[in-house]
Amino acid sequence: MQDANCATRCLTRLAQLTSPRLLLELWPVVLRIARLVYGFRQQPPTPAHMHQFESELADLLREVGRRILQWALHHLEPSDRPVPRELFYQRDHYRGKRRSPTRNLNCLFGKIRVWRWLYEATESVGPALFPLELKLGLVASVATPALADRVAQLVVDFSQRQVLMILREQHQVSWGAVTLRKVTASMAEAMSPFQHAAQVGQLLAWLKAAVAEGGPRRIVLSVGRDGLMLPIRGLSKYKEGAVATVSVFNRWGRRLGTVYLGQMPQAGQKDLSAQLTRLIREVLGTWEGPRLRLVFVTDAGFHCREYFEQTLCRMIDPWRPGRFLQWEWVVDYYHACQYVSRLGEAIFGPGRAAHAWSAKMRRWLKEKPGGVYRVLRSAGALRSIRGLVGEESDYATAYNFLRRHARSMDYSRYRRQRTPIGSGVTEAGCKIVFTQRFKRAGMKWNVEDGGPVLSLRVITLSGLWSTVRDAMLDFQSLTPLRTPRKLRENDDQIAA
Repeated sequence: MQDANCATRCLTRLAQLTSPRLLLELWPVVLRIARLVYGFRQQPPTPAHMHQFESELADLLREVGRRILQWALHHLEPSDRPVPRELFYQRDHYRGKRRSPTRNLNCLFGKIRVWRWLYEATESVGPALFPLELKLGLVASVATPALADRVAQLVVDFSQRQVLMILREQHQVSWGAVTLRKVTASMAEAMSPFQHAAQVGQLLAWLKAAVAEGGPRRIVLSVGRDGLMLPIRGLSKYKEGAVATVSVFNRWGRRLGTVYLGQMPQAGQKDLSAQLTRLIREVLGTWEGPRLRLVFVTDAGFHCREYFEQTLCRMIDPWRPGRFLQWEWVVDYYHACQYVSRLGEAIFGPGRAAHAWSAKMRRWLKEKPGGVYRVLRSAGALRSIRGLVGEESDYATAYNFLRRHARSMDYSRYRRQRTPIGSGVTEAGCKIVFTQRFKRAGMKWNVEDGGPVLSLRVITLSGLWSTVRDAMLDFQSLTPLRTPRKLRENDDQIAA
């Protein structure tokens, strides 16, 4: 009874600050909370009682939040007439017709029912308009902004079935797969336009931090890209998805951070190339600090070589008009080591001798000036002296690869300059962007369904979720709803 009396006094105090109708909505739940507290205090404290008390209290508090939010949204618009009576939206003229309740609107506390005014177009046949939904930023007409944000963050890490289960257990939201995909696609479509600006700002912030730290060498802007095969629904063969990374290394060779880009399977990877090029150009065009060392660290794949030769090497230097930027292509050291080991097995055959020679050559390749030419001379001399134990084709493939890309394998100089020699950042990007989310047991994807998840995932992995989300919400606050001037003046007079 003391708990009930205390609750009554709290509600009396609250009545002075808010509407009595809201208190009537909350009163049944408050009484249930008081009874729950009283019952718990009458029982001996045990783990089972504590678990039950905490679980039931969480459910009741969620119900309090649901009722408060529902009541607040329900009273944002007047119930007797639409205000304004007419408005313009996207070049169409709308007129208020009637109030109708939401069908499947959910929030962090569960399902809510909100009455809002429906506006219909007067001059064209188009979809009905609910101004309140636009002002509140409801996503796909089924989720509040906070719930949609929660769903988008869950989709980044969990499978569809797991997300639906979490929504049911933690938020009392019962959706199907179609609704979940619709909310995910809407959030990705709304957030993606702000990803580029956030990534540019993040890279510039890292560059400024690198300048402040000081050091003996130049600051490095390192770019990488790579691909991996993805299971696509309806196709017997895997298709190649792509990942790109842009990293900042300080003057001591320490990586300060990385932003990620991703692309579902696409012929030629044109969209990824366009996004990466736009990002690089804007960062370099905006940067006003000391000159940067620009490196492209990746393997020698077709798309990588094509992008370096046709795009990076043809970028105009914003600091020196009329000249090209000086990009340096660094072939991944660990990728080159695979060909060194392949040479060893072709010369000695599988075994200890091949392993010992390959280990020595890998050390030369990494530490000695002109290391790749030393490896080639040693391999050529051994072949002339003792011939080949392994396949001639293996020797030719490995030897030609090292000779063809020798200019991009000056690893001893790269190390003196504190330049990265391995594409581990990009390889790890493939793993965390795609493998951990898109290649789980039994998963197959449609390109249309995977695209929104990928867009949200690269925003999260780049550490820009809050920045992009806040920019999206600020933009949505500028809802382009206009009221005819005469009607606006009449409404103001009636309100006064």
